[in-house]
Amino acid sequence: MGLRKKSKSPPLFSQDFVIQNHADIMIFVVIAFLFGVMFEATANTAFMFMSIQHNITTQDEDGSGEPSSVYQYGKKDFATIFFYIIVAIVIHGTVQEYILDKLHRRLHLSKMKHSKYNESGQLSFFSLIFSFWGLYIIIVEEYATQLSRLWEGFPHTTMSCYVKFYYIFQLAYWVHALPELYFQKIKKEEISKQLQHISLYIIHIAAAYLLNLTRLGMLLIVLHYMVEFVFHISRIFYFIDENYQKGFQVWAVLFGLSRLITLTLSVLTIGFGLARSENQTLDVAAGNFNTLLIRICLLALICLTQAWMMWTFIKFQLRQWREYKMSISNKKKQATLKLKKDSAYENGIVKITTGPSVNGKKRKSS
Repeated sequence: MGLRKKSKSPPLFSQDFVIQNHADIMIFVVIAFLFGVMFEATANTAFMFMSIQHNITTQDEDGSGEPSSVYQYGKKDFATIFFYIIVAIVIHGTVQEYILDKLHRRLHLSKMKHSKYNESGQLSFFSLIFSFWGLYIIIVEEYATQLSRLWEGFPHTTMSCYVKFYYIFQLAYWVHALPELYFQKIKKEEISKQLQHISLYIIHIAAAYLLNLTRLGMLLIVLHYMVEFVFHISRIFYFIDENYQKGFQVWAVLFGLSRLITLTLSVLTIGFGLARSENQTLDVAAGNFNTLLIRICLLALICLTQAWMMWTFIKFQLRQWREYKMSISNKKKQATLKLKKDSAYENGIVKITTGPSVNGKKRKSS
C-alpha cells in the first residue's frame, strides 16, 4: 500500500489526498500505537487501546485447579473499539487494493456494477472470516451442542477472551463502515440504504453484548454471516458471468431457513428459557436485564427485523422474476421477427434492390 504508484498526486492534506491515502494514514496510526508499547511512559495507555480490558481472575470453588481469566464489558472497551476501527480500515484498504482492484481490472465492469462489486467483495471476504472465526468459538464454548447454555445461569456477565474479542471486532468493523461511506465516495442516493444496513448490525450486536446475550448473539451472528457469504460470492460470480444463477438459488433456500432458525432460537431462549428463570428483577449493576418488558422489546426487535428482511427478500425475488420474464419475452419477440423475416425472403415477398446491377456496371464500362 505504501509503495503503490498513483496516477495523480493531490495537494497534501486536501480532501482528495485523505480519501486516496486514508488506509496508509491509518497504518501510521497503528505503528504509533506499537511504538507506544515500547516505552514505559506510554505502554499502559497503548495496551489499553490494543488489548482486551476488564478481565477477572476466577478459580474453582474448592480452590483446585489453575486460576483462569474471564472478561466483562466496561468503559475501556471504547478505547479498544477505537483501535480496532483503525485496524479494520487498514484491512479494508488492503483487501480493496490487492484483491478487488486487481480482479476488477480483468473483469472490466461498468460503473454501475463497480460499486456493487466492491460492496460484495468486501462483505464476502469479511463474512467468510467472521463465519470461520465464530464457528471455532461456538465449537470451543459448546453453544450449539448444549442449547440450554443459552439461558441457564443468566445473566452471563462474564465471557471468554475469544468471545469478547469477537464482539469488540464486530462493533469496530461496523462502526468503521460509517467513515468508509466517505472514503469510498458512495453516491448520495445509496447512503440512506447503507446507513440503514450498518445501523441494524450495530444495534443488534451492541444489544447482545450489553444485555449479556452474547451466547445467543454468537449463534445468530454466525448463521447470518454464513448466508451473507453465499449471497455476496454469488453476486461476484454473476458479475463475471450473467448467466450464473445457481448460487442465488442456494442462497434463497438458506435465507429462508436462517430466518426460521433465528426466530426459533430467539423465542426458545428469550420467550421460554429466560421467562422460566427465577431472577427476573432489573439489576443493572449485576447485569441482569431479564424482565418481561425487556424480553418483549427484544423479541419485537428480532421479529420486526426478520420480517423486514423477508419483505426485502420477496421484493428482490419478484424483481428478478420480472426481469427474467422480460428477457424471455424479448427473446421470443426477436425470434418471431427473425422467423417472419426469413419466411418473407423465402416466399419472394421482399426483393433485394440495393446497389447497382452487374449489367449496369457493364453498360457504364462499355
